[in-house]
Amino acid sequence: MLTEICSLETSLGNIDGRLNAIDNRLDNISTSVTSIQEALSNLSGRVPSNETRLAEAECSISAAEDCMLSHDNRIVFLDKDLALLRAKVDDLENQGKRKILRIVVNEDSKIHGLIVQLPLDSVHTINTERIINSVAPEKDVDGLTSINAGKLARGDLGDCFIPCTPNGCMELIKQTGETNTSRLQSGCQLIKKIMYADILVTGIGKPEMVHGEWLKDGAIYHFCYYYHCNSLFVHFSLCSDVTISRSCVPKPIECLAEEVGLFSDEVELYGRTKAKVQLKTIDRLQTQPDGKYVVVTGITPTPLGEGKSTTTIGLVQALGAHLKLNAFACVRQPSQGPTFGIKGGAAGGGYSQVIPMEEFNLHLTGDIHAITAANNLVAAAIDARMFHEATQSDKALFNRLVPLTGGQRKFSPVQINRLEKLGIKKTDPSMLTEEEITRFVRLDIDPESITWQRVLDTNDRFLRKITIGQSPTEKGFTRTAQFDITVASEIMAVLALTTSLADMKERLAKMVVATSRSGQPVTTEDLGVCGALTVLMRDAIKPNLMQTLEGNPVFVHAGPFANIAHGNSSILADKIALKLVGPQGFVVTEAGFGADIGMEKFFNIKCRHSGLKPHVVVLVATVRALKMHGGGPTVTAGTPLPKEYIEENLALLEAGCSNMRKQVENAQLFGVPVVVAVNAFKTDTKAELDLICKLAKEAGAFDAVHCSHWADGGAGAADLARAVQKAADLPNSFKFLYDIELPIADKIRIIAQKIYGADDIELLPEAQHKVDLYSKQGFANLPICMAKTHLSLSHDAEKKGVPTGFVLPIRDIRASVGAGFLYPLVGTMPTIPGLPTRPCFYDIDLDTESGEVHGLF
Repeated sequence: MLTEICSLETSLGNIDGRLNAIDNRLDNISTSVTSIQEALSNLSGRVPSNETRLAEAECSISAAEDCMLSHDNRIVFLDKDLALLRAKVDDLENQGKRKILRIVVNEDSKIHGLIVQLPLDSVHTINTERIINSVAPEKDVDGLTSINAGKLARGDLGDCFIPCTPNGCMELIKQTGETNTSRLQSGCQLIKKIMYADILVTGIGKPEMVHGEWLKDGAIYHFCYYYHCNSLFVHFSLCSDVTISRSCVPKPIECLAEEVGLFSDEVELYGRTKAKVQLKTIDRLQTQPDGKYVVVTGITPTPLGEGKSTTTIGLVQALGAHLKLNAFACVRQPSQGPTFGIKGGAAGGGYSQVIPMEEFNLHLTGDIHAITAANNLVAAAIDARMFHEATQSDKALFNRLVPLTGGQRKFSPVQINRLEKLGIKKTDPSMLTEEEITRFVRLDIDPESITWQRVLDTNDRFLRKITIGQSPTEKGFTRTAQFDITVASEIMAVLALTTSLADMKERLAKMVVATSRSGQPVTTEDLGVCGALTVLMRDAIKPNLMQTLEGNPVFVHAGPFANIAHGNSSILADKIALKLVGPQGFVVTEAGFGADIGMEKFFNIKCRHSGLKPHVVVLVATVRALKMHGGGPTVTAGTPLPKEYIEENLALLEAGCSNMRKQVENAQLFGVPVVVAVNAFKTDTKAELDLICKLAKEAGAFDAVHCSHWADGGAGAADLARAVQKAADLPNSFKFLYDIELPIADKIRIIAQKIYGADDIELLPEAQHKVDLYSKQGFANLPICMAKTHLSLSHDAEKKGVPTGFVLPIRDIRASVGAGFLYPLVGTMPTIPGLPTRPCFYDIDLDTESGEVHGLF
């Protein structure tokens, strides 16, 4: 993000004269500086209208054309041209009060540093100390505020803004070991000291202040600027993910928020390491150009793991902390099912993690719990409504649904909406006919048509089929039902695909939960519960801000599974991040499972809803996973890896690269350049890594590089970052795979044949019935979200590599109308996982003395 550092020369007494001088020079202002002026002029809109006697002061900024940019603190020096900065002055002189300068730009993310040029140029007396201390300490580039100067003087270097010159001196002393330095003065004495200096640091900004002949041979000459990122100390002994996570002290989250350009009133803190970001940020940044959009996907997954999350974080660390580009990661919130089951957490791993990983993997800010509550409220409403309709007359139902209040009956807004849906144009309850009352109170839900299930964020195989209503109080109204895992809830998909609070409210109201006996869809709005759902989700809609080990920003928001949902983080997080990074920055998001699952849905569903166009696909592969696709032996959890996976075997590896080739081809179907990231393990040989890169390029990848970000952090993904940066500049012909206006069966067939490699599809009787039903109900033009195994391109999880000659069986189709897609069920897909023999929870414990969590990974 290009930002300005302001040389503030203002006087309250001579504004008119200075404005005239400025007007005479405006003709020479360049286009780039003019754009800065226009952006800054918007500041006036943020000043409350009821503030007393605001006066405007014009501040001239002189700056250099040659830019010296500090990425993390985003300080830019501009010269030659003139820009105008409007500052607001609070005149509190009433009744003898002193005038106090309040600089609105302290809150402006476009201004990351301020300089008060001393001495202040005015014919009037100005209180210099008061002017200097009006600058926010964190933007005080010269370090002259009382707070910064005091902390610097007492050596409190970790909690103050250190000006560039002393900071550069300290860094050079640290690096060179030289301690015999002195502060230069002027004239002959200055030249003499320069001639003997081993280290010369200048920060005066005056051309030809120092001449080359003054420097002795071997002297170090440096003009430095300052940026902040977390230092990463890589331990060469094997450390657990949680140990590595704790080895780095994260920035206070409010500091990170400020660094990325968020205002203090746009951030809601949840402790010191996480925060929620308000949606009004999008409105403020709506004119800001978007950054580059990158999606990370992978080959078909294996039990060995490919490291997509680790690669996502490593790539962002490389782009941000090492290439000095604005970079943001957008990832999903992990379900506690896998965290306590077999997979573990999803914060990345090694030296490429989101931190603190305990906060990331456990609860976070409660979004998944909010979804659980909202989802189960709908489930309770369905069964309660059927029970009450079965046990009450029309009149009794009407009197309870529209109760007397103060002697009158009144429809609630959601009931008015139902009346309008029924074509009843009445708002007075007393005016309804008996036939209209019956239509209004009777949803007449067919129990066999209910598609809405209760959810729980825990792996529990015994909830896959249950019987509800067995208590005597339910009077024999029992039915067979089931639980899904929370992240499979349609409400999770709504959260991930919504674009605003109003849009979410509309989507929640459109969710179809069942069909009436007359064949009409029954929605949450018909149940009257949609407004309550919006209330439950009002905080969950705000993206969660965290950070990587190296201090890069991360949005953690939404967490739908990719095999039974669309498998991508939220559109809102992506949109805010793309604005914050600016046109030269990068937003890296991850699509769940392999390219045939998460990436296909990212393009055909997420990008269709968001309108965003990706620039690059990063396809992650590993040597050992490709060997499994080449016919390698089965891997059993808890036992040593077979030798095929830890010894060089080029023939086995080349055979498995067929899966990588197919996934590269899948990505190319969408017209987006592909970079293959080979996630290296210590047992991989150079010949194996080079073979993958060679075959990836032959398959059509723009580039292929091997990475060591797990072991080395962002530095280990620097080559990948450079490849992604180059690929993002290529021409892009992004396109969808299918037209949503096609018949439902045709859209399913296109995905099956082009992405999976199937010969055809087979619609089983229930699936064919749903095709007919949804076409009749008007849902045929929704995109398709295939629910199938992630472990194979086919419907058979045992078939690795690139299966051929198979027909894809579609056993059922369900509608997520609120989320905006239909999801065919391929084969037998459980929607809530079970626990293995030895779940992760055996190793998870709490140290009651230190409060530290042990065993997470």
